[in-house]
Amino acid sequence: MSIKTNILEAIGNTPLLRLHKVVDPKAATVLAKCEFMNPTGSVKDRMALHIIEEAERSGALKPGGVIVENTSGNTGLSLAMVAAVKGYRCVFTMPDKMSQEKTDMLKAFGAEVVITPTDVPGDSPEHYVAQAKRIAMQTPNAFYVNQYHNPSNIDAHYKSTAAEIWEQTGGQFHAFVAGTGTGGTLSGVGRFIKERTKEIKVVGVDPIGSVHYDYFYKKELIQPQVYKVEGIGEDILCEALDFSVVDAMIQTDDAQAFAMARRLLREEGLFCGGSSGAIVHGALQVASELGPDKTVVTVLTDSGSRYISKFLSDSWMQAHGFL
Repeated sequence: MSIKTNILEAIGNTPLLRLHKVVDPKAATVLAKCEFMNPTGSVKDRMALHIIEEAERSGALKPGGVIVENTSGNTGLSLAMVAAVKGYRCVFTMPDKMSQEKTDMLKAFGAEVVITPTDVPGDSPEHYVAQAKRIAMQTPNAFYVNQYHNPSNIDAHYKSTAAEIWEQTGGQFHAFVAGTGTGGTLSGVGRFIKERTKEIKVVGVDPIGSVHYDYFYKKELIQPQVYKVEGIGEDILCEALDFSVVDAMIQTDDAQAFAMARRLLREEGLFCGGSSGAIVHGALQVASELGPDKTVVTVLTDSGSRYISKFLSDSWMQAHGFL
């Protein structure tokens, strides 16, 4: 019998499974890493635990300290879980486009949540990143996680997510496809892959309205636009996104993301979020390009439990023109 000391030891070791009904029979095999099966329901559990334990080792976070971060919800939930186990107070800033479920879940963990406007420039003092930095500076004994620019974000996925995928596949796959939120998953796994072979293609998926796609191909920062899908893309350039290990980028729109997420639930039984839908949409495009006898590995980043009132609601989908 194997008994965990606490919930943090249950992070990782998620299954890698084959998708069936959503994949064209003439396309490559698509394997999905079920990160929504982590304790709080997202891939961010890995990064949260790694960064907090690194901060404890370095002395940046001391007993009685306060964890402060800007989040689209998932990182906040992961950090709130870690904070609950380790006994820290936590404060998070989150844009107002995020689901009510995320806010309620954060508060259920005991976190303090500051809601900020979504439709503001990246350099605005009202932007959720700027507000988190200000709160961290004004709060005694605060530790600012800084997920978008923290190299430990990449390290977390290099050491855990990538190592697991490599072991589960024996390194026998032809492409890896992940979203471009903070960039940690794509960069950490991509770096691990590129250190071992140049033959595996690393592909990022970015929603239309995010800055990453245009920066990758044109080295230009576009004016970001608001989009509905959560937890993927960004309106600022993230230093945790290592473009040097990325071979290509794919753009998706909200309708494609939500349609695929709903298909994954109804046809594959996978209760994952809209960002997973966007990523799988991109992975299927890569699978079609590669053709049969090839394998694509992708990531299902978070659970659908935090989107019941959004894309999983027919009335919400109709109200926003997606049905």
